[in-house]
Amino acid sequence: MQEKTFTTNRLSQVRDIFLFCCYTGLAYADVEKLSSNQIGRGVDGKSWVFTDRTKTKTASNIPLLSPATALLEKYKDHPEAVSKGCLFPVSSNQKMNAYLKEIADLCGIAKTLTTHVARHTFATTVTLTNGVPLETVSSMLGHKNIKTTQIYAKVVQKKVSQDMEKLQKHLTAKTPADQKKRAV
Repeated sequence: MQEKTFTTNRLSQVRDIFLFCCYTGLAYADVEKLSSNQIGRGVDGKSWVFTDRTKTKTASNIPLLSPATALLEKYKDHPEAVSKGCLFPVSSNQKMNAYLKEIADLCGIAKTLTTHVARHTFATTVTLTNGVPLETVSSMLGHKNIKTTQIYAKVVQKKVSQDMEKLQKHLTAKTPADQKKRAV
């Protein structure tokens, strides 16, 4: 999806906003209202998002990965975003989800894409799968209770189980001669 070239700006913009959410974990309501005063320097001197989640009013402080920073730069002068005082030209959630369905079809993605899938992707694929501790992910997502974040960890554990099952089948499929060579 990231490399796909779309013939309309509408789909490119929706894809970019979706990817920004994949790299930050921001929910639709939070990226819709994201403004330049919510971007600042973190303790490491790098760019971070500092916001309070719309849903829970809980602080969510997220270091920006380079792809997210590049997307901010791409849209910094977008007329629609500038006129709204926001960083991205975000459509309604209903339109975003309809356009994401169109993007999935064009990219051959069988999964139903919604704006919330991006937040889920950040929690699982981008962070937990790459070894970011559960407590850190919980903090970035602005969860009040770590039990909420543990739901994402269970998804990752299921993936680990599936991957190990594939490995087990691969190892079992080897011939006895192959297994003897490895044992030596």
